[in-house]
Amino acid sequence: MSIERARAYLEKFGIADRIIEPEMSSATVELAAKALGCEPARIAKTLSFMTNEGPILIVTAGDMKIDNKKYKAQFGLKAKMLGFDQVEELIGHGVGGVCPFGINDNVSTYLDKSMERFTTVFPAAGSSNSAVEMTMQELEKYSQNFSGWIDVCKS
Repeated sequence: MSIERARAYLEKFGIADRIIEPEMSSATVELAAKALGCEPARIAKTLSFMTNEGPILIVTAGDMKIDNKKYKAQFGLKAKMLGFDQVEELIGHGVGGVCPFGINDNVSTYLDKSMERFTTVFPAAGSSNSAVEMTMQELEKYSQNFSGWIDVCKS
């Protein structure tokens, strides 16, 4: 189960006990915001893409969308999200629980600047009813295979 991968990864840093598991689903930004009692923008949604170098994750604020022009300028190709049936195999977590914790070794993680306006955000923790509250510094520190901060979103 993906939450166990995320939990084992976060346990290495002594923070697995910070995982929140609400009874209701947190599989979408709207559901997560409702389950966690926060504004949707503070949900750190993790999107998976394929690049020429392999699969990547981009973590963005919940109210943002990928700007294709900015994405192409950053990565040199058109944004192509992984298909539903590819996500778990290529990333290590299923759709609804994708997060930058406990992912496959060949997956790079990028954090979008859209989250910098918040003190804390809530990325998922491997399942469709999990999250963990983190500051931007913590998100950077604990995101597996962290590759940098980027600006590829539009509101």
